[in-house]
Amino acid sequence: MTASSMTKPQKRSKRAKKSAASPNNRAALFFLAPWLIGLICLTLGPVLASLYFSLTDYSILASPNWVGLSNYTEMLTADKLFGTSLKVTFTYVFASVPLKLIFALGVALLLNKGIKGLGIYRTIYYIPSLLGGSIAISMLWRKMLGGDGLVNQVLLKVGIHAPDWVANPKYALYSIVLLSVWQFGSSMIIFLSGLKQIPSDYYEASSVDGAGKIRQFWSITLPILTPVIFFNLVMQIITSFQSFTQAFVISNGSGGPLNSTLMYSLYLYKKGFAFFQMGYASAMAWVLLLIIGCFTFIIFRSSRGWVHYEDGGK
Repeated sequence: MTASSMTKPQKRSKRAKKSAASPNNRAALFFLAPWLIGLICLTLGPVLASLYFSLTDYSILASPNWVGLSNYTEMLTADKLFGTSLKVTFTYVFASVPLKLIFALGVALLLNKGIKGLGIYRTIYYIPSLLGGSIAISMLWRKMLGGDGLVNQVLLKVGIHAPDWVANPKYALYSIVLLSVWQFGSSMIIFLSGLKQIPSDYYEASSVDGAGKIRQFWSITLPILTPVIFFNLVMQIITSFQSFTQAFVISNGSGGPLNSTLMYSLYLYKKGFAFFQMGYASAMAWVLLLIIGCFTFIIFRSSRGWVHYEDGGK
């Protein structure tokens, strides 16, 4: 049999496979069409548009005028509030993220004791994560921490005269940090799932060797949980840099007092929708993307040294 005669059946089989696969491909594209349309129209389109607007002087009310990198130059050299918003945001992120993760891990450890009604406790602790980002809860938080709010009334009962937490520049940002820590439910659920995956044999073997609870936590629980910690850390970093609602509501949209709660996203919002400098706001959005990308990259690079997986790799 010649080589040419052998290739004909192969070609026919390939055509048959392609013809059989084509209906499946069309069906797959049909079901993927809504997602693809959303990706192009609601994600890629706005992203490319914001990149263009960031290089223009655009006020929404008039056509954009090309200005090149002027928005970025002004942002980095002349805009003092830009630096202030970065400082406030970095302070918020570095304070809220570690506290939230520590608190979430602590509650997860308590709920991992096999107590009765675990599902009810999970729901109760997760509710703040569902409600904490809402405007109503932020307004309630502002009332509770106000000068005559519930917190100060309780402190006054024990003889402590506390300040107006949300109106004092020294404490206003930390009231938002406290609200963020209160929303620990999502991280807690993920930690609890990770704790459930740790084999009990590890603890039994360490108990035979005389290891106590603290030693077990540092030598068994924490190393095995590092992939979960890594995931929660990345997600919370990304979320915290984009925090907006709490600062907007608690400060009445001003970022006060004395710009102490002027979060980056809040300042971006004010530039775009209060001052109608949409080109400048778009440039700020791209800088924020770069900042989040840098932090995420650093965390991924550093994870090689502290994240441990079950197969022994890093």
